[in-house]
Amino acid sequence: MKALALLSGGFDSPVAIYLMKNKLQIDALHFSLEPFTNDIPEKKSIELCKKLGIKNLYVINHSREHEEIVNKCDHRYYYVISRRLMYKVAEELAKKLNCDYLLDGCNIGQVSSQTLSNLSVITQAINIPVLRPLLCYDKDQIIKLARKIGTYELSKGPEMCNVLGPRHPHTRSRLEIIEKEESKIDINKLLEDSLKNVILKNVIKT
Repeated sequence: MKALALLSGGFDSPVAIYLMKNKLQIDALHFSLEPFTNDIPEKKSIELCKKLGIKNLYVINHSREHEEIVNKCDHRYYYVISRRLMYKVAEELAKKLNCDYLLDGCNIGQVSSQTLSNLSVITQAINIPVLRPLLCYDKDQIIKLARKIGTYELSKGPEMCNVLGPRHPHTRSRLEIIEKEESKIDINKLLEDSLKNVILKNVIKT
């Protein structure tokens, strides 16, 4: 069995990978937001893959897609809409890689996109199963695990995934509202463009 892990470079996703790496073959996917951020998240993701023994890291620059969501959709729904798009992209890449699952580091309520309401709407964007081994962990537990497995020092630093996010995001979204907002952008075109920008980084040479 094989999974495609969404790897941000923060604390959560590498811990999720660690918990599942002996149960699944895992490739990783990182969405870069350069030039809105620097290249540190991508570099952290590469080093985390080395630490975790993940051979293949796929990187997609997603800055233009996120910028379009910011410019055309209700900004309060930015996290939900952008994450739905990233999941759609990840699902299509997973199909190409013959992956059975997506894997992420979501845990309930840590950030606005991870309330039960928003997680439900996000997950409804795709059909592939999503594994969330950290769903009921709190931040202290995740940090403790990160220290134990040696990813803490690599992951620490400012969070950059919220660089384009709103000050007061919606924490309870409804599918019909999100789909109405998504009608303001060409989701299929953004999906196609994303998949054209996939770059494979062979992190561990064989």
